[in-house]
Amino acid sequence: MKIVLAATGASGAIYLQRLLSRLDTAAHEVHLVFSTYARQVVHEELGELLVPPGVHQHGDKTMNVPFVSGSARFDAMVIVPCSMGTLGRIAAGTSDSTILRAADVFLKERRKLLLVPREMPWNLIHARNVVTLIEAGATILPASPSFYGGASTLNEIADTVVDRILDQLELPSPGMFRWKEPSE
Repeated sequence: MKIVLAATGASGAIYLQRLLSRLDTAAHEVHLVFSTYARQVVHEELGELLVPPGVHQHGDKTMNVPFVSGSARFDAMVIVPCSMGTLGRIAAGTSDSTILRAADVFLKERRKLLLVPREMPWNLIHARNVVTLIEAGATILPASPSFYGGASTLNEIADTVVDRILDQLELPSPGMFRWKEPSE
């Protein structure tokens, strides 16, 4: 699978870190793009992002990457964390950065686009932008961790969101708590 990961300036760098740690970069081609403020948030929240070997890193000011063209075959794009500003610019069709152009391409080519906003509360503009993107074919996965699986550490709690991202990518998520009927 060919995957584009993008990080914006919203809080939630732990979700990106946990996703990177769980993607098999030997089996998948992974490209990573940071918005201008994403690196600052990563630094403030994590200190340093541990990027696995084999991940192709890109800045947000270039169009010299294959995934900003519809002729390049990529399978999925995940923006995690996704700021509401980025979400709104995607909904408006703005394509003046690498992340925004790539998201626009994934929508127009009907490819999987997953946005993981962490911000709250939402205002009416945020909600309308989310509806616009759902209608355009994006999947919105708010970073809302679950607690019914017994997660007790910060990483385990973050992984409940990452597990859902992996499910949407149709990638294995070993150890994920899945709801089931109680045994009798």
